Amino acid sequence: MKKDKVFLLLNGDKPNQLPTLDKYKLICATDGAYNYLEENNISPNFVCGDFDSLNIFPKRIDFIETPNQDFTDFDKILQILFDKGFYHIDVYGGSGSEQDHFLGNLHTAVQWQHKLKLTFFDNHSMYYLADKRTIIKNCKEKIVSLIPFPEAKQITTQGLQYPLEKENLTFGERIGTRNKAIKNEVGISFTEGNLFIFINH
Repeated sequence: MKKDKVFLLLNGDKPNQLPTLDKYKLICATDGAYNYLEENNISPNFVCGDFDSLNIFPKRIDFIETPNQDFTDFDKILQILFDKGFYHIDVYGGSGSEQDHFLGNLHTAVQWQHKLKLTFFDNHSMYYLADKRTIIKNCKEKIVSLIPFPEAKQITTQGLQYPLEKENLTFGERIGTRNKAIKNEVGISFTEGNLFIFINH
């Protein structure tokens, strides 16, 4: 049996506003992201990483050292969560000023897509890898972008201002930014590839 949702904070841009944390079964962070939790008087269940950007190690917190430099802190904490039986993970701090980290986190999401359900949140949007058939609810008037990673084929949409009908998107050729939901429910389907959906707050 899969357990409930996890709140995971990465060491990118910190959220302007935290979600309601009592809805999560587990709270965790990577390395320097713990500093933000400490500043907000939040005690995570555990923190992991190589601790190259962390100076404080309170005894009440479980710190798991993962020094293997062949993997990112994000990838290593996902492995720990998977081993613990968690599946649904809300990721905060996944984007920020260091865009190589942001793209690396998208890469990691693609690698884990068949094992974990990851939803990212930042101060501008939420985003996630689409299933081959995806329904977005309660989204009327919101900006919706479809970003192939690196391509997605035969995309069909319902409920967007600029619909797609069995069309391909390829990074470097054509992507689907800044579309708009004209209905409260949007449907998206495709046959091959990887497609990130970004929904502005």
